[in-house]
Amino acid sequence: MDRPVDINCDMGESFGPWKMGRDAEIMPFITAANIACGFHAGDPLVMAQTITLAQRHGVAVGAHPGYRDLHGFGRRPMDCSEEEVYGDVLYQLGAIDAFCRAQGVRLRHVKPHGALYNVAARDERTARGIVRAIRAFDPDLILYALPGGQLAREGEKSGLRVAYEVFADRNYNPDGTLVSRRLGDAFVHDPEQAAERVLRMVTEGKVRAVDGSDVPVRADTVCIHGDGPMAVEIARAVRQRLEAAGLTVAPLGGGAGV
Repeated sequence: MDRPVDINCDMGESFGPWKMGRDAEIMPFITAANIACGFHAGDPLVMAQTITLAQRHGVAVGAHPGYRDLHGFGRRPMDCSEEEVYGDVLYQLGAIDAFCRAQGVRLRHVKPHGALYNVAARDERTARGIVRAIRAFDPDLILYALPGGQLAREGEKSGLRVAYEVFADRNYNPDGTLVSRRLGDAFVHDPEQAAERVLRMVTEGKVRAVDGSDVPVRADTVCIHGDGPMAVEIARAVRQRLEAAGLTVAPLGGGAGV
């Protein structure tokens, strides 16, 4: 395998007095930060601070837009029209990009959050709204999407660069979807197990599903959820395992600068 592997993390999800995640601790181990844009989490000060932190560590900055649902942390599906999705995503891209420009940082990618990500993987209307917003804002942005999902197909069809995403800390169903967070076996908590699974996804293109079957995947970028209790430990183990295997860990698109 000669292409670099990107490690991304959902970040900047604190707001006001409410704290979420260990952003400063996890940043040294990742290559791409998906920063909340204020709808499901995050606020202006947190956006600015997280961009500064990413810049300090050479980490690529991306937008992490979600449903307008602070109370539910963006993890509840909402019945939105294509135009509503388009407008909400475009609004959030503009918000995070304003802070990027003020700090001399280039916005590199877009990864939808939570329920928006999951709904877009199966719903054409939602996927089209997201893709239209990205193309209208900046067609050079990289779209992070689940392999084989509707969002990935719409992105490819529209000419966007799509990065296929796998998950270090989540278990998979036999159809390649993620196990629901409502179920007890949704998460991978052991850092060494997570690292071994990621190495196999990257080098073999396979992941073991909860029923024991192998599911084909493509791993352009590996996600670690920043709000997980073992997020830092998993990020460290994943990066160390990939580099020990001789793989290059680097941001997609050739770097994280301006």
